[in-house]
Amino acid sequence: MTHDPAHDPDPGQDASPTTWELFRRFADDPPPVPPGPGDAPRTAEQRLAYHSRFVTVRTPAVVKTLLEVRTLMALGRHQRATARPSLIVTGPPTTGKTTTLLEVGRTCHLAEQARGGPGAAQVPVAYLLVPPGATAKALALEFARYLGIPVSARMTQAQIAASVCHTYNTVGVRLVLIDEIHRLNPRTSTGAEAADFLKDLTERISATFVYAGIDVTTTALFTGTAGAQLAGRAGLIDCDPLPATTRTNTARSSQSANGSGSTGSGEGNSSESIGSSRANAGGGSGTGSASSGGVVVTRPFRETVAAMENALDLQRHRAGSLVRLAPYLHQRTAGRIGSLSRLLRRAAITAILDGSEKITRSALDAIALDHLAEEHYRPRSPGRKAPGAGRPARTAS
Repeated sequence: MTHDPAHDPDPGQDASPTTWELFRRFADDPPPVPPGPGDAPRTAEQRLAYHSRFVTVRTPAVVKTLLEVRTLMALGRHQRATARPSLIVTGPPTTGKTTTLLEVGRTCHLAEQARGGPGAAQVPVAYLLVPPGATAKALALEFARYLGIPVSARMTQAQIAASVCHTYNTVGVRLVLIDEIHRLNPRTSTGAEAADFLKDLTERISATFVYAGIDVTTTALFTGTAGAQLAGRAGLIDCDPLPATTRTNTARSSQSANGSGSTGSGEGNSSESIGSSRANAGGGSGTGSASSGGVVVTRPFRETVAAMENALDLQRHRAGSLVRLAPYLHQRTAGRIGSLSRLLRRAAITAILDGSEKITRSALDAIALDHLAEEHYRPRSPGRKAPGAGRPARTAS
């Protein structure tokens, strides 16, 4: 049996990086690099592995979150006694919330690493998942597990919390990322206790807390006293599906442009810009903004498609063919970047395996996406046809 590196475990993706060792490996692992002019051709196995991981596109949500986190970390750097301001990244499923959170963490980690010196944190970032039906003690154990803090069965929640706070402050954790925050329900007694526990940690750990969750404004997260306290201290960033087109007043656009490209995070400036080592959503194929009558028109989804297409490593793919299919791709994925990434990665891997080495409309039609995307594109009806039926199998040429 031949060995296929594309199926090897990836140290950056084999598990959620919910321990310091896993997160450090994730953050230090060099990101996939798109093929460059003059590069030696990669083997099929290398290209399968590359498309399995693929690049991370710098979306507007990533840029905005990085800037907000950097601002909040500077704002709370010398704050004492009370909880520092925090941030919640929210949106529907498969819109890139976890990717955004991890990119923020990676950038902060690399910034701290680049700064070095006596003041640098040993462990600048913590990343945790809220377990289903989380209790306060379950959360405390997750915090302890991340750093490998010894916990015995006899320890109370208060004792675990004290050990967690002491250790996190000692190793210099500056940014705490908490994913799946929508699992917290302050309407229940255990959920309220868990929310109170998080509030307590934000006051005792000298770090900025950033949360991510599915549509948190429509859940019970902000209800009750504990939920209201969280809502009163956390800003909100909407990680919505990418629109096909946006229109912005020119004056407002020029004001918001100041600093919008900043991707540093942490207490020192990172030498890494996401756009320098990963695909930049603003690049390529004539997909940028246009101005008309004092209004700037941008095409965020089309720009993201262009960035992903530019990063493909296929031998016979015609540049720009996917950009021309952007309206179709937007219909297929409802603008959700997670669905788009999976669709193009699967199409690229299929193109390598079947020898076609290009992505066509018919190839894309043959791929079944996640249930959410498929139900959006092919809604159920009494006369529903089989997937792909009745649509012309056009090639992207």
